[in-house]
Amino acid sequence: MLFVTLATVWGLSFVAIEAGLAHVPPLFFAAVRYALAGVLVLGYAAVTTDRLRPRGRTEWLNVAVVGTFLVGGYHALLYVGQLSVPGPVAAVVVSLSPVLTAVFAAMLLDDSLDAVSAGGFVVGLLGVAIVADLDPSNLFASDILGVGLLLVGAATFALGSVLSTPLRTTLADVSMQGWAMLLGAGVLFAGSLARGEAVATVEWTTTALASLAYLTVASGVIGFLVYFALHERVGPAESNLVGYFQPIVAALGGWLLLGQTVSQTTVLGFLGIFTGFVLVQHELVREQFGGVLVPRQRVARSRVFPRRQVVHWSSLEYRIYRRLRRARIRVCDLSPGRAICENQSSPATGYGHDAD
Repeated sequence: MLFVTLATVWGLSFVAIEAGLAHVPPLFFAAVRYALAGVLVLGYAAVTTDRLRPRGRTEWLNVAVVGTFLVGGYHALLYVGQLSVPGPVAAVVVSLSPVLTAVFAAMLLDDSLDAVSAGGFVVGLLGVAIVADLDPSNLFASDILGVGLLLVGAATFALGSVLSTPLRTTLADVSMQGWAMLLGAGVLFAGSLARGEAVATVEWTTTALASLAYLTVASGVIGFLVYFALHERVGPAESNLVGYFQPIVAALGGWLLLGQTVSQTTVLGFLGIFTGFVLVQHELVREQFGGVLVPRQRVARSRVFPRRQVVHWSSLEYRIYRRLRRARIRVCDLSPGRAICENQSSPATGYGHDAD
């Protein structure tokens, strides 16, 4: 239910963005959205977490990376790109982000990228080319340039995810994201000013206000909380698959609310991008869907796992890591040497590579 809820909430956000852009300039629209969402998320963090404010250079650097790349840069390119690209098509192009994340991780974090994964990256790019309907005669058409901006935005999101991997500490995700949203809103306001957007003449129509409310509360706050609740239960690898259900929801939402139709070319391009993801993450896919059967004799006296339960090792590793993280927070709270605790990084698990 969490997975379906998240796919629905985030998939419809592409439709809401397109509806709001008809009335509000793109960067100003995104900036207002994340300024409001940041305040709400920080308010939630103040009530539910032990520590609200980041401490030390590492935690503030993580806020800077997430705020600049994942919030500011990605959404600036997403909103400007959607000026000329329909929401369902934008959702398809953005779904290339997990593929790009694996490539950047291989380049910057020494993760392995074998020949099959490299071929999957090429297939994913071909899927984007199909969606864009590349043709030398219309290379500079507005929709082609819009798809290009969306592709750069997906790469920006992927790069930010990888750069934030070694910067994770014991600071709660909700606190970090709240500060990052406010920083990203500042970046977007600055971009709006540099772009010369006519902010003074904006008319907040009923459609614009409804779109802003949905993007702020439903997609920004509720979607964010559901996302990390899903992380807590199944881990990042499985929860990241929500990105491949968003285009389906966006297509249905665009058809019901805006009367849009999805071409066969867009569907074919999406299948190409999804195939690229499967090839790039072929080892992870085999592990997740293959599973490991726990031997009967090893669980006969165990109260942890029922008999013959299928255990996915990345999920198990993630759950163990979360409990160790909570324990470390408690120890650091009781320890007189708090500075040592603040400078410790998270253990090396599969969590950071896919979390965002």
